[in-house]
Amino acid sequence: MEIGRRPGRGYLTGTMHEMSLITNILEIAAERAHQAGDPEITAIEIEVGQLAAVEIPALRFCFQAAREHTVGAQAELVIHEIPGRGVCPRCGEESAADFFAAVCPACGQGVLEITQGKELKVRSIQVASD
Repeated sequence: MEIGRRPGRGYLTGTMHEMSLITNILEIAAERAHQAGDPEITAIEIEVGQLAAVEIPALRFCFQAAREHTVGAQAELVIHEIPGRGVCPRCGEESAADFFAAVCPACGQGVLEITQGKELKVRSIQVASD
């Protein structure tokens, strides 16, 4: 499931952004635990694209703070980083992209159309009975 996102501006704003993301993720996890009839979440796996405008250290920090007094209080956060990739609209070459305006390394003419790396989604939620 996709999580809403917006680019952060600066450390404080970025941390506030990550806190809202983590709060959203914990709400999704609590709902799934409730549906499973289980009172405890043991792990949450998420995918974070390198181009998703998310600071992973801030995300981990916010998770530690936000999980207190929730069904995820003892949960582990597992983050899978998804590398940025894109395809050149001119020559069709697919290559790595570490920012949105990456120029094609093959032909040097086209700006890559991003095909991977903007993701931010929950991959899995594990509850105590799993």
